[in-house]
Amino acid sequence: MRDFVQKQVDTLSVDDGKDRVSVVQYSSDPAVQFYLNTYTTKREVLDSVRGLRHKGGRPLNTGAALRYLRDNVFTASAGSRRPSGVPQVLILITGGRSFDSIDEPASALKQLGVLTIAIGTRGSDPRELQTITGEPSYALSVSELTDLPKVQQQFESSVEAAVFEVTPELPTVIASRDRKDIVFLLDGSDGTRNGFPAMRDFVERVVEKINVGENKDHVSVVQYSREPEVHFYLNTYTTREDVVDSVRGLRHRGGRPLNTGAALQYVRDNVFTNSSGSRRLQGVPQILILLTGGRSFDNVDSPASALKQQGIYVIGIGTRTSDARELQKISYEPSYALSVSEFTDLPSVQEQLSSVMSKVIVRATPMTPTVTGKNVTPL
Repeated sequence: MRDFVQKQVDTLSVDDGKDRVSVVQYSSDPAVQFYLNTYTTKREVLDSVRGLRHKGGRPLNTGAALRYLRDNVFTASAGSRRPSGVPQVLILITGGRSFDSIDEPASALKQLGVLTIAIGTRGSDPRELQTITGEPSYALSVSELTDLPKVQQQFESSVEAAVFEVTPELPTVIASRDRKDIVFLLDGSDGTRNGFPAMRDFVERVVEKINVGENKDHVSVVQYSREPEVHFYLNTYTTREDVVDSVRGLRHRGGRPLNTGAALQYVRDNVFTNSSGSRRLQGVPQILILLTGGRSFDNVDSPASALKQQGIYVIGIGTRTSDARELQKISYEPSYALSVSEFTDLPSVQEQLSSVMSKVIVRATPMTPTVTGKNVTPL
């Protein structure tokens, strides 16, 4: 493991101040070997890596280690340049299954914008590693740790992909507060038949308050039950009148069961894309407004994490028949999960929704889109 870290450091641009490195070792609890701002030369980093000694201890608490990193290593005081737009990359090397829960800490790292690449052995849990990374292709595997050199090329490709994912295609473009890409995801299952007209009216009211135009706000509507159906994409209409006319014509889809997880994944893969009109790579805020009246029959964890990782801000609106905890998990953060008793009460959260959207636009506007370095932490 130590040799592998050494090989990675050799490929980085530490001396010119572009890349920064930190190393943390953990078992029952984590121990920082050095922080992102401890060393400023490659020689110092390599000398410290060569001097690493095995920590020992049990059990293996990966969840606690991930939480520790978020709170103590990927911070400005420890040398993280996250507020300046520098890609944050975590490389996890582990040989076993965690004794504590990794779900919440892994999700918290993704929310912070940290991209995790995990390498495990046959003693690791592949599904656990995929949950931690949120992207199956970022979870690599070797039989033994001595086989780490075999995944060197695959690993380097994953790092490149991860850094590209968080690097804007046009780094000079700052997210415009005058432009938003908004996707409405509507629960069209059998259970919402009576509430659907109220959902449709609500979407129309939101659209009336935004500035739809070719170089302004873009809107898409997707309805789902067992599977999703796109009514129109982000680049289908360029005027408010066309969007409103299409929304007024929406008909309840029906069907069961309610597969919210599959719908979230579909929206990420097919709607928030360049070909469908998403302007994510131009720095335009990406907002998903989910209206749902029930508990999902499939798992929402991985699709929700994948949306957050892609920088999509999810605002969830549920009724008393929804699962409040599930809605909080789907939403970008718990405060973005709104609630009404029935869909006919949706006008009562109109102002709350506007407030959350305003916060999203502020958060989605980068301070300084610096893309010339990265912060790398092997764990």
